[in-house]
Amino acid sequence: MTKLSDTQALILSAAAQRPEHIALPLPESLRGGAAAKVVGAMLAKGFLEEVDADMRNGEPVWRETGDGHGVTLVATDAGLAAIGIEPENANPAPAGPTDAPTEQPAPDTPAEIECALKTRTPREGTKQATLIAMLRAPDGATIEEIMAATGWQSHTVRGAIAGALKKKLGLEVTSEKVEDRGRVYKLPAA
Repeated sequence: MTKLSDTQALILSAAAQRPEHIALPLPESLRGGAAAKVVGAMLAKGFLEEVDADMRNGEPVWRETGDGHGVTLVATDAGLAAIGIEPENANPAPAGPTDAPTEQPAPDTPAEIECALKTRTPREGTKQATLIAMLRAPDGATIEEIMAATGWQSHTVRGAIAGALKKKLGLEVTSEKVEDRGRVYKLPAA
């Protein structure tokens, strides 16, 4: 199976669910130069292709050609195969070179696709892995204990809990005030 970034998989999964496999709109978090870089790589790999946009029917426009016409992005058969979806014969997008599709069936619902994309695990031996192990301990951990173990400052610990653990990894971090210890943060056991 072709190695895709989370963003590329998200773009292709969304396109697979839209009429005519249109890849626009892109995720809101992808703007400007980052969007151009991701789309450029996907065009080069043959996962997306530029086609004339039917602006009268309100198709989203990726870029304007300068002569009053627009171009939109469409997932190709190769792009669909990269996420494990059998291409339909009705898709007019030509297939580019690709690896063989996987034997695993494609997720059926958008929730399954989103869940599959959010399943991330930290590398062993990293500070994030240390943080998760400390929070999964039966007694949990305080900010001060995490600071001592990781060498981080308090604002970095709080940011890692809120950003990396809660938002990116989707973990449910709880906190409670414990007498003689202060605020203790915990994760449910794995």
